Amino acid sequence: MARQPIIQTYGIRKVYGMGDIQVVALDGIDLQIDEGEFVAVMGPSGSGKSTLMNILGCLDRPTEGRYLLGGEDVSHLDRAQLAAIRSRRLGFVFQSYNLLPRTTALNNVMLPLLYQRDGKLSTAEREEKAKLMLASVGLAGRIHHDPQELSGGEQQRVTIARALINDPLVLLADEPTGNLDTRSGQEILALLHELHDRGRTIVIVTHEPGIAAQTERIIRLRDGRLESDGRDGSAGGARDSF
Repeated sequence: MARQPIIQTYGIRKVYGMGDIQVVALDGIDLQIDEGEFVAVMGPSGSGKSTLMNILGCLDRPTEGRYLLGGEDVSHLDRAQLAAIRSRRLGFVFQSYNLLPRTTALNNVMLPLLYQRDGKLSTAEREEKAKLMLASVGLAGRIHHDPQELSGGEQQRVTIARALINDPLVLLADEPTGNLDTRSGQEILALLHELHDRGRTIVIVTHEPGIAAQTERIIRLRDGRLESDGRDGSAGGARDSF
């Protein structure tokens, strides 16, 4: 059975500045990522990988081109519409965790549920869902701990649980092991592989070849353009053993 496309971009350009002073951050990106793929995005500083991640995450809009997320054209939505898409269809994992201090792991994971407009879940149901999500990332015994009481690896697990609480179409991870020691980083990568094995679509931005090599496919950017894409057999990723 063919996998359905989750991310499709057509001629994506992102230009900053006006008039004679312009910086082209992305210059004609055509890309497709299907459901269930585990993809790494790489490139040197200034290659456009962060700009691409911001557009894929509906944190920014392209200057030109089209972006379809789960078949829906989100290229020209306004800020409120993009925020709604982010809360319903996307999960984010950041290098710096972005957890609320003096707030328990349970409440941090519950946070996205509080922004749901339908209000279908009661407080007890939200708590139960968050507990199950924390258990799924190995933190069943740490739900009442604040971020400062958790290790870096545990904080990143909380971030992953929060990212998954709304069952997103795709998990976007920006240097998710960047603040972790080697052992903790490998544990987070192992968790991402577990999620992928369960069917999650994951896109990870990384500058580390060793991490990228553990994904199914590597996309490389240079000077705002697509340099290579493992989808077409060039420089693809290959999952290593831990």
